[in-house]
Amino acid sequence: MPTLLIVEDDALLLDALTGQLKQLEYDVCTACSVAQATALLQTQAVDGIILDLGLPGADGMELLTWVRGHIAGLPVLILTARDGIDDRVAGLNAGADDYITKPFNMQELQARLQAMLRRARQPAFTQPSSASGGPSTTIGALLLDHASQAATLDGTPLELTQREWELLELLVNRCGEVVTRDDVLAAWRAGPPEPGQSAPPLASNALEVYVHRLRKKLDDTSLTIRNIRGLGYMLEKP
Repeated sequence: MPTLLIVEDDALLLDALTGQLKQLEYDVCTACSVAQATALLQTQAVDGIILDLGLPGADGMELLTWVRGHIAGLPVLILTARDGIDDRVAGLNAGADDYITKPFNMQELQARLQAMLRRARQPAFTQPSSASGGPSTTIGALLLDHASQAATLDGTPLELTQREWELLELLVNRCGEVVTRDDVLAAWRAGPPEPGQSAPPLASNALEVYVHRLRKKLDDTSLTIRNIRGLGYMLEKP
């Protein structure tokens, strides 16, 4: 079974979370600080990390930065009380694979962990470069050129607005995982506004409109954007 490292300084939460994950047949190791976690990661291999940010001595973001610089591809799920959009954006931009705020639902955490670990085990979609010379991602007939923010279907350019591109890129980067509404709104806030807009649309129905548009543009492909009731959206693997 996968081995998880939980980095959490709340002893009660750490004990409860460890017990529940062991019941789900995960192997679990723990650390209460960035220093302990860094030392452990240099001597023991793990399959994923559940990381709190508010840690004594050093912030959890420092550990995330260290992991991204030393252990390529190790999935990290942030589990924290910091629920601000800026915090989410900072965590995801720093390289976190997922972000959940406390208090949390154990079933959702389990689902997110399974999706994160499943994604980490599968062959990478990212290819060395695209026609522009930058990184690209291919899923089925869909090719995303991240440097130029352009997408093609079977070689035919896909016309996308700025918001549609950001939504599609997020879904592709986390293909097979649930992308929450908050994840999308955070990505929109982090990106530039569309022409004629001073700020990204934040209404729930606006997001549904963009999802509907993308579905129509992917109609003739094997790619499906599923609505995960109460959670968000997921791009299914072809």
